Amino acid sequence: MPIRRALVSLVALSGLAAAALPACATGRLVDVQIVDRSQGQSLPVYRHRGTDWIAGAPGHRYAVQLVNRTGGRVLVVLSVDGVNAVTGETAATGQSGYVLEPYASAEITGWRKSEREAAAFYFTSLADSYAARTDRPDNVGVIGAAVFHERVRWSEPRDVGPFSWDSARRDRAERESASGAAEPSARAAEAPRDERARAGPADALNAQTAPADAAAPLAKSESRLGTGHGEREWSPVSRVAFERASSQPAEVVRVRYDSSRNLVAMGVLPGERRDAEPDAFPRWVPDPR
Repeated sequence: MPIRRALVSLVALSGLAAAALPACATGRLVDVQIVDRSQGQSLPVYRHRGTDWIAGAPGHRYAVQLVNRTGGRVLVVLSVDGVNAVTGETAATGQSGYVLEPYASAEITGWRKSEREAAAFYFTSLADSYAARTDRPDNVGVIGAAVFHERVRWSEPRDVGPFSWDSARRDRAERESASGAAEPSARAAEAPRDERARAGPADALNAQTAPADAAAPLAKSESRLGTGHGEREWSPVSRVAFERASSQPAEVVRVRYDSSRNLVAMGVLPGERRDAEPDAFPRWVPDPR
């Protein structure tokens, strides 16, 4: 099993409308919570026809908070609008991600630009989204987290049994041919390190919560929402090794998002449906906006 590149958190720290769940997407291993950084609050999740939805506000910056619910390290490959938030590649589960320590959490605030900076996530129109501006608009409007357990390798037990005639004979033979025994012993000791070298080091980024002081660019319209590529901000990370326990994720969490108006029109949120037939004689004259 190859060791993958990964990012590690430094923060250890149905009817027409669906009912709101607690402000996080349900996950057995990792909870995914969307935090509106412009308002400083978590966005409630609405379950509609088996899908988790959140309502984003155009122009607002947001963060993806990942919470490890397990007692072991996990790797989370984060996808935003079908794009890997770390590498910018079209997302696939075998790519780089963030490593969370046991029971730890981290806020991922943007597209990874380096080990020191990220470009802020913000809600915007589909046309202004990073995915659309890189000619990949098909999966705009969904945030995904593929979770992997870590493979734990146990070292071979040492011989700590009682002294025996066999061990005494072995010791005597080794003393009699000390020069000949030293070289094979050295090779045996180096074998595990050689195997690790062949597997290659894993990259990991320690995600640190970035400040949310600057305002995001305003969305161009309240059409279908996507995620923009905002201003760069301080977001230091480091690299660590992580070996996946399997090639397939142990869990995949998905959260879809759109504007409140669009979610009302789709029946996700309560309110008058916007996709109804227009009425030539509405009851009252509304105030202009």
